[in-house]
Amino acid sequence: MKITIIGAAGLRTPLIMQAILARQDMLGLGELVLMDIDGERLELIGGLTSQLEKSAETKFRIQRTTDPTQALMDADFVITTFRVGGIESRVIDERVPLDLGLLGQETTGPGGFAMGIRSVPVILDYVKMMRKVCPNAWLINFANPAGMLTEAIIRQDAWSKVVGICDAPSSMHLVIAALLNAKPEDVYLDYFGLNHLGWIKRIVYQNHDILPDLLELLKSSVEIPGLPFDKELVASLRMIPNEYLYYYYYSFQAVNNTLKAGESRGEKIAKLNLHLLGELKEKYDAHDTIGMQAAYQAYLSVRGDTYMVNETGKSHALSGLEPKVIKSLSTEGYAGVALNLIEALIGNRPMVQILNVPNRGAIGGMDDLDVVEIPTLVQHDHIQPMVVGEIPAHCLGLIKQIKRYEQLTIEAAVEGSYHKALLALTIHPLIRDFTVARHILNEYISQHRGYFPDLQ
Repeated sequence: MKITIIGAAGLRTPLIMQAILARQDMLGLGELVLMDIDGERLELIGGLTSQLEKSAETKFRIQRTTDPTQALMDADFVITTFRVGGIESRVIDERVPLDLGLLGQETTGPGGFAMGIRSVPVILDYVKMMRKVCPNAWLINFANPAGMLTEAIIRQDAWSKVVGICDAPSSMHLVIAALLNAKPEDVYLDYFGLNHLGWIKRIVYQNHDILPDLLELLKSSVEIPGLPFDKELVASLRMIPNEYLYYYYYSFQAVNNTLKAGESRGEKIAKLNLHLLGELKEKYDAHDTIGMQAAYQAYLSVRGDTYMVNETGKSHALSGLEPKVIKSLSTEGYAGVALNLIEALIGNRPMVQILNVPNRGAIGGMDDLDVVEIPTLVQHDHIQPMVVGEIPAHCLGLIKQIKRYEQLTIEAAVEGSYHKALLALTIHPLIRDFTVARHILNEYISQHRGYFPDLQ
């Protein structure tokens, strides 16, 4: 088997490689190709994983390249994890709306729009290459906005073997299983929504929906680790929302807290990345592999502690969970979701996973090709959406509005349409103002320059 990672100079790559090494026998992996357009940084990240690659336990061949055609040739699975424009573009994505008193977040609201419209043409170009050199490969998309890019591939290129993945639902699954002292495979989350816009409406354990019991416990001192919601909100919803719904249910607080902090998370991460890359380069030149590893582990610890802190005004550490659960959440993440998916697709074991896939009738009121985030049954070379049925009207309304915004963003990127881009921003529930949307769009065009599609 050959796995190709596109965007392999990212700082997530060492974690992905560790997870792959742990499962190499189950995957039957023969070749791993790491591709990125930044050859210098690709080599630097290679220094971080050099000990792993030289280990006698590593049985698969590893190649690095800046040539996408070579990387994709005869691949069985392609994992996309690129960020168009790098962390510098994320800073722009978040700062432009923040300066207007609106949410600046990389995947939600205006920031998600900017990231999406830059990324859609790029991922479609990779799919065109795949048609020529690996037409039977599965494409597993990590790149954000994951749901929007997955839908772009399906609607614009009709590539059916594509799945968008996110670690947020799987993290919720692990946390809830830990709270129940149960194995994750024994707990079923009846989850529905879009990527970064989902809710749990049932938690099935031992043939019983225990969500009502959990909601009763939340009225006391019990909290669900990692979730930034007031108990009263959760009790009113009678569901558990994905953490990203904080930006909708607490939009004013998210903006005010970020402005009070004085910087967006993107700006904070940019500083951390710059410092780390400087350290890695210095130690790489000195052939200090151990020093590189120490710097990287310190970076991961600090970065993890910054998650949603600026926006919520407080830490959301996973206190109260067993150390092994916290370690699983911090180390596997996206890699665990992707490798579970690959194992199921090659026929090792059927598995239910929450993935971004075409709706196909799963959620009532949504079109068949609308990419939604729902439980799916994954078997050998096949993914089957599981029926969700009817959902609360307020959820459906928000989902449909965000879905139309996503589709307009995709169309704007593909057609080069300024007017569709402007409409997409205008109808987004976190903007809802034509004049403000136009200002944001013009600022993005000006500041992103070559990374933005030419909109007419």
